[in-house]
Amino acid sequence: MSTQPSWKYYESLSKMSPVRAIAESVFNVKNCGICPKIVSAAEAYDLAVQFPWITVTDLDMDKSRAAILGLEEGTKVIVDNNGATVGRSAGARVFYNRLPKDKKGVCESLLREGVYNLQRDHDLIIGEAVVGLDPALMFKARLITPEEDAANLFFWFANFTPLSAVPDYEQSAAHPVQDILFVSYPDWQAPANCPWGEALVVVDEVHNTIFNFGLRYFGERKKGTLTLAWTGAQRMGHVSAHGGIKEVDFTKTEFSERGKQVIAFYGLSGSGKSSHTNSLDNGGTLPPGFKRRIAHDDAFQIDVDKKLCYVWEPTLFDKTDSREIDHPDWNYCVGVMNNLVADVDGRILPYGMDARNSNGRAIFARELLGETTNRIGFPNSIGWLMKDNTLPPLVKITDNNLAVAMGATLMTKRTAAENIDPEEMKKLVFEPFANPFRVYPLYEDCLGYAKVFENGCECYVWSGGGGGWWDGDDQKSKSVPLQTSLTLQTAILAGQLEWEPWDLVEGASLPTRESIEKILPGYYEAYNPGAVPNRKEYLSILKDRFEQRVNFLKASDLAEKPDLLIRLVVALKVKA
Repeated sequence: MSTQPSWKYYESLSKMSPVRAIAESVFNVKNCGICPKIVSAAEAYDLAVQFPWITVTDLDMDKSRAAILGLEEGTKVIVDNNGATVGRSAGARVFYNRLPKDKKGVCESLLREGVYNLQRDHDLIIGEAVVGLDPALMFKARLITPEEDAANLFFWFANFTPLSAVPDYEQSAAHPVQDILFVSYPDWQAPANCPWGEALVVVDEVHNTIFNFGLRYFGERKKGTLTLAWTGAQRMGHVSAHGGIKEVDFTKTEFSERGKQVIAFYGLSGSGKSSHTNSLDNGGTLPPGFKRRIAHDDAFQIDVDKKLCYVWEPTLFDKTDSREIDHPDWNYCVGVMNNLVADVDGRILPYGMDARNSNGRAIFARELLGETTNRIGFPNSIGWLMKDNTLPPLVKITDNNLAVAMGATLMTKRTAAENIDPEEMKKLVFEPFANPFRVYPLYEDCLGYAKVFENGCECYVWSGGGGGWWDGDDQKSKSVPLQTSLTLQTAILAGQLEWEPWDLVEGASLPTRESIEKILPGYYEAYNPGAVPNRKEYLSILKDRFEQRVNFLKASDLAEKPDLLIRLVVALKVKA
């Protein structure tokens, strides 16, 4: 199904916001001079290589993605290296629909002046792409940008799918959602009186429009587009997921009664989300005969009514900090940004390991993960991944309200490396459902995930990834090896664990000694909350962290849904 152009979506065009009206007008300039030109992915590539800051490497582009992008086999990967900013700029985001009326007027004025200069000073190009891989959930997106930004337009095509590669899209039934409009002006100069600083990202999620002024980094375009796609599907009743999801088929294993198990992982950077999602065999713990399919490791959508999950992107936008120059993943590469480019025996090649700067990135074909799928079944299990050393490495949440509350307060904690006041280090950092790109009220996600759990999905909390387990002090933790976490994942998928209530948290359970020791000898004693050193301090910190979760929820927009808030708050109790 497809989204709708403005003329078709709105009963009257006066119903669209000024933000969308400004964007719509830019896309539809027609005159006797140089109009914005709709270009293909191949044309964007050919334009990009003409600019001096773009490097054409000697690395062949992934041939399957090259073909979809209209490029010949053997086309070379390009590298676009930016300047000072090599990551997303959260502080530049302005959520138009949350602004008071006077600030909306200021914002609209900045956008009008910005696009006037954009049109006056630059030749513009337009890309048209499809966001979403399954016919049941596809959105059309249009991006307009200066010719000098052709590399980012090409990367955008590569990250999603060119409209031309989905010939049946325009004939499909329509979703009650507008096409996504994205206006990009990377060389925008903020006026002296700009209240939002040197860069400006204006998001109008109600009217599916985004402006990106003053930022070169490709990730702004990827996540901006994805933010609007997530939000559009949310308006249709789906549940948005910033996480990884895969299926493990046990049909031909000793655990054949488990059938196909679908598991999803949500976590902040460094929590182990990609390790859990992408591991080929869970560290060698999956039984002989298993099959594994990955939908995606970063973004998907849950249709609770149809019990299906859909994938938005055919590629992975990955950090390259673990990829040496001869890493096999480079064979799946489509485009690179902010990486060292090295001469290796006469060949110009991208080199990862963050040698040039932090957050080096590349677009890879999803096939590097093995067998993939564009739609996947409803999750049997969801794991919230947290760095909380007061939580054992694995906790099963048996109360649905607590499951939602823990997702809504998905957290990490500050470390001594941040050089901050010791009292500040006690404060948790919350990112509900691990999604910093949510632009709709938090209570909508809470209601959505409540439906997910009510429909049979089980909830687990994994802790320890980068955080460890309590070892006598808030700042002292014993490590939880990745191999242990992956073994626990297999135990859940295969149904090998038995559970007993955790005496400290109602609605939570821990693996029984007998079941866990069969799988991980020594686990029970190593991670038993009943035998922690300095137990008095442990209980105090555990209780404080749950109180911080409660206070976070009380201060959120959940106040608009008092019944829901009360249910979640009541579930967050420590019996200590």
